[in-house]
Amino acid sequence: MKSFLGVDIGSGTSKGVILNVPDGSNVYHSILSGVDYRRSAEELRKGLLKKAGAELEICYTVATGQGAGLVSYANEKVADLRGCARGVNRRFPAARTVIDVEGQSTQVMRISGQGRVINFVVSEKCAAGCGRFIDIISNVLQIPIDEIGPLSLKSDNPVTFTTACAVFGESEAVSRVSEGVPKEDILAGVHSALAEKIASLVNRVGIEQDCVICGGGALNIGLVKWIEKKLKIRLIIQPYPQYVAALGAALIARENMVSK
Repeated sequence: MKSFLGVDIGSGTSKGVILNVPDGSNVYHSILSGVDYRRSAEELRKGLLKKAGAELEICYTVATGQGAGLVSYANEKVADLRGCARGVNRRFPAARTVIDVEGQSTQVMRISGQGRVINFVVSEKCAAGCGRFIDIISNVLQIPIDEIGPLSLKSDNPVTFTTACAVFGESEAVSRVSEGVPKEDILAGVHSALAEKIASLVNRVGIEQDCVICGGGALNIGLVKWIEKKLKIRLIIQPYPQYVAALGAALIARENMVSK
């Protein structure tokens, strides 16, 4: 069976999507990448091929993400903004604004009805503006990352963080713990601070509905609710949000192969 492969080699995880022909069905697979992007890319491909079956024939591969340059088997490499826009457009053609919350950055883009990037902005290189800030506080509070979001929604008195820096934010969280502040209030404060930064990015681009949130941050219901509160809108959560850029890369692979 002829198929197309999209891989997203990110800072924390590697994702892959295979699009089959002609039905366009796909297979998802994800592994931790660490710092060895080349090895992660190879293991990702092997895992996908094993999962999809021996009869599969990969006709074209497009790579995206931080480690895209180390994907030796890729026929083409594209920016993750482009991959993300195409992936969102596949699932939600009416989407015009995309919030992509990743481990090392947050990017907000306006896209066309054809899934092309019209305008975008990326957060500054600071953990306080991306999912990494949540990971840091998760370690401080010794709470599993998948419990962070739901617990934050139980807060009655969110802590106000006085710093926009992740390093000082971590110290401030430690101080609040020593003061006996409930963990849910600390978490609510962290989510509020991160949502404020993300909302400022959205306002710089100019929001147009429908607005979709994707990336690993979209799995955090607490963060989603705080962003909705800041923006006063309802966000659409992309299915399998961490795979969006890989899906977009696979779609680009199919389009480019067909056009050749």
